[in-house]
Amino acid sequence: MQTCKNCGHRFEGKFCNNCGQTVETERIDFHYLKHEIPHSFFHVNAGLFYTSKQLFIRPGHAIREYLEGKRVNHSQPLSFILILAGFYILLCHLFHINLFELSANSSDKILSDDKTILLNEWMLEHYGWLTLATIPLYTAGTFLCFYNRGYNFVEYLILNTFKAGQRLIVQLAFLPFIFVLKHSMSIGTIMLFIYLVDLGLNFWTNIQFFNQMKMGNVIIRSILSHIIMLILMMLAVMLYYQF
Repeated sequence: MQTCKNCGHRFEGKFCNNCGQTVETERIDFHYLKHEIPHSFFHVNAGLFYTSKQLFIRPGHAIREYLEGKRVNHSQPLSFILILAGFYILLCHLFHINLFELSANSSDKILSDDKTILLNEWMLEHYGWLTLATIPLYTAGTFLCFYNRGYNFVEYLILNTFKAGQRLIVQLAFLPFIFVLKHSMSIGTIMLFIYLVDLGLNFWTNIQFFNQMKMGNVIIRSILSHIIMLILMMLAVMLYYQF
């Protein structure tokens, strides 16, 4: 009989049948780090790369299967989005990519409203965090427009978390172009193109995810869902201007 070091339960075998901890718990030393760090790094990155690949090969099917329980190869949604957002923010910092400065330099108009300037500056400087912040807004639109499809709000939150990951990967893919072309091309043109790519991926993902529905119905509901998200975002901006 073994005594679990985590919960004190007496058991036989390699794993505690009460809490699940393994019977073998090594002392944390340099030997432990030598084994644990590569293992943890590979495990996180394997899931990250697999999930990223699936989101651009069969996004809707992969997310639906994840919700149905096929999860072992995937990165957890929260970890996935936080790693991508952190990586995006790190690259922008390292390469001094400031979308607000680029936008201001490429614009012929001078904004006189201090709040407008501050809002635009925050949104462009913190695109990674903005992507995270808009997940509930996207989810609200999805929940309202696809309310009768058998999924609850939290499941739609997971769907939109993965789609937010899609958007960050697209943004990451375009960062080299923004860095190289930042002095020769309007940042507004680049951001518009990225937005259209994101929109196309959003519709494609929904078409696959709701594959039991007619494509036209999915597209109409997706457009309405996106409009709801934009309205909620405008309401948030209006609240910002009240303070």
